[in-house]
Amino acid sequence: MTQAQTHEHATKPDFKRSSTLALANKRLGSAMDAATRRQDNGRRAIMPELGDPLAIRELGARIKNHTLHNLDRYLTQLVENVRRHGGVVHFAETGEQAREIITDIARQAKARTIVKGKSMVSEEIELNDALEAAGFEVAETDLGEYILQLAGEKPSHIVTPVLHKTREDIGKLFAEKLGIPYTSDPEELTAVARRVLREKFRTADMGITGVNFAVAETGTLCIVTNEGNGRMCTSRPRVLVSLMGMEKVVPRMVDLAVMLKLLAKSATGQRITCYTNLMTGPKRPADADGPEEFHLVIMDRGRSSILASDYWEALRCIRCGACLNACPVYRKLGGHAYESVYPGPIGKVITPLLTDLAMYNHLPQASSLCEACFEACPMRINIPAMLLGLRSTLVRTKQAPLGWRLGFKGWRMGMSSHFLYSWGARFGRWGLRLLSKNGWTSWLPGPFSPWTQYRDLPGMAPRPFHRRWANLKKELDEEAGR
Repeated sequence: MTQAQTHEHATKPDFKRSSTLALANKRLGSAMDAATRRQDNGRRAIMPELGDPLAIRELGARIKNHTLHNLDRYLTQLVENVRRHGGVVHFAETGEQAREIITDIARQAKARTIVKGKSMVSEEIELNDALEAAGFEVAETDLGEYILQLAGEKPSHIVTPVLHKTREDIGKLFAEKLGIPYTSDPEELTAVARRVLREKFRTADMGITGVNFAVAETGTLCIVTNEGNGRMCTSRPRVLVSLMGMEKVVPRMVDLAVMLKLLAKSATGQRITCYTNLMTGPKRPADADGPEEFHLVIMDRGRSSILASDYWEALRCIRCGACLNACPVYRKLGGHAYESVYPGPIGKVITPLLTDLAMYNHLPQASSLCEACFEACPMRINIPAMLLGLRSTLVRTKQAPLGWRLGFKGWRMGMSSHFLYSWGARFGRWGLRLLSKNGWTSWLPGPFSPWTQYRDLPGMAPRPFHRRWANLKKELDEEAGR
């Protein structure tokens, strides 16, 4: 494990256990399925408004490909323009360095209260924990993130972090943590959160945001929200820190327009998010508001290694969450079962790459390879192909479970030999006939039992297709010869 990967699980995640628990929670599965289908249907309904959605998506992919192939040049241009506008730029190779930089900025600013906008990259390095350990009060201001902060939980979705909770859950949480009478009315709950967070904004000394996109030609940072909290985090506090992964750059403003069209439609089925904030440096003398001091922290944390690998296209991801909403596995499990910051299909790729494939060797295998994620992805990232590549690496490096490796070796031998294939089919037919009832098998022994734990297996045909085809062809030839 590299230095950039040290701030992760102390013990290996147990995906089999966590996924089993998630599947047993019927209420969670129902809530996740309904919410993700709603968002996926919204994406499908609005994408045709682009005229030729596939062409726009391929344009977005080409923009990101060009940027990644010239990332050093565009990062240099971004840094120069941010500094030209009065901002301070910091580079962090690891998550630990990023936490130290931001904590030091807070100390020098003599901050007490810090307000945060939604930021997956800050979740990636557990920034809140580091700041709170250093004595700062940190308040998440995105409503979903605020709810999770009260509950002491991690996000379960990239875009809608509290997707796994019902309004009744939130009502009970607010009654317990905020001391209000129980209510499940969304408007009342939102009003309560608004009152609390307004006071945080009023007293905040420092704001922290993520970065959706950074425009190299102008040094402009873009963040998008639907609640307006991002605008409050960037304009109200005296000091502002924006934390971004190094892949978030786009070359020009016209490229940003393409990304914004794709992001909102893919994430929530909106034409555009309610608040699109563009920030170019700290407050100027003529400005009515804005930070007096602005810092941009550009973090690597394994991204340069991905860029140099066969999986570099994964860095095209704009964190829209469309692949999560389309994924049948994620719909049933929710995000917490993955035990990683990034769940769902894209998480199965970038989590092992950003951290350690040996530790997260379960994630590439937790996929049906149905390609729903590839169909949904606005950046045309071929996630199924990458999952197959990671699986191949696991097999080559002998990190896949022994049973899997032996099983696939046996499968390869059987599929490569006509003799073994024929006799294997015969034994399989005989065995299933002994175990089946009314043509269906409800129980299989040993390593095959997980299949029949949730589904029945249809019996094999009494005669294989090639025999039936041969007999039919013989009959047709005889009939034609008469």
